Amino acid sequence: MSGKTVNIQPPAPDSDKPEAREDMGKPATHRKSEVRLGREVQARIGQQLRAMYDDVVRQGVPPHIADLVRRLSEQDDGAA
Repeated sequence: MSGKTVNIQPPAPDSDKPEAREDMGKPATHRKSEVRLGREVQARIGQQLRAMYDDVVRQGVPPHIADLVRRLSEQDDGAA
């Protein structure tokens, strides 16, 4: 091990620097430009998602989960 001193403190945030501030002393904000997908791209994404999850939907709810939901609903109805 060498005798060098290592600074392990994190660097100060850039927003503290005067050049990183806008008018009135407020921190500069950098807004990302909004990206919109076309209808065709949205439709294609929808098709892909339906293809991926179609099998899951077809499987339905397992009986033990359906029974649990039914029992919880009955408890809620009785507590109201």
